[in-house]
Formats: sequence, C-alpha cells, structure tokens
Amino acid sequence: VQLQASGGGLVQAGGSLRLSCAASGSIFSINGMGWYRQAPGKQRELVARITRGGSTNYADSVKGRFTISRDNTKNTVSMQMNSLKPEDTAVYYCKMAISTTGPGIEYIYWGQGTQVTVSS
Repeated sequence: VQLQASGGGLVQAGGSLRLSCAASGSIFSINGMGWYRQAPGKQRELVARITRGGSTNYADSVKGRFTISRDNTKNTVSMQMNSLKPEDTAVYYCKMAISTTGPGIEYIYWGQGTQVTVSS
C-alpha cells in the first residue's frame, strides 16, 4: 500500500490550497483518514481527521478555515485550506488506517509529506 500526497505549495496569507492524498495497492477497506503537519522544530500535530462514515474533527487552530473530505470509492482524502496564515506553514502528511486483507486488522500508513508555505 502506498499513499501519494499532492497539492502543497507557496501561497500568500489569506490564500487557499487544496491537499489530496490517494491510497493505492492491496486495500480491503480504509477506516480513519487524517492530515497532520509538522513545522520546523515542532512535533507533528493533528490537523483534521475523518471517519469512514464522515465524522470529522479539527484542531482548534484550523476550525472554520480547513475542511476535510474523503471519497471512499477512490480511496482519497482531501483538505481544502482557506484563509491561510503564516503559522500554517509546515509539511503536511496524510495518514490512513487501512485493512488490507479483511475486516478487523488495520495498519497505519503515512504519505510522503507535502510542503505548505504561507508568506506574510
């Protein structure tokens, strides 16, 4: 199983970006999906997550600005980021909990990371 993230880039404060992450390989089902970020010198932190049924959670710092979504038919998770701030600058990683052979056992997979830079 591989996760391929895309959509990062350089944007001015107040701008928008959309991140996407696609899973490929031997996949039975995908349960939780999420986006994390890690800024220089800081620990990786949860940004947003979404269950298979569509329930979402967001970090307080991004509530009202970021929206996570998923397409279960395409094994993808996306995140629309609006009103970006310089403090959103980080490497963003997607994460998925994937069952590969059947229900019950799942494994955690991470994407390779995509850089988001917000200039002031």
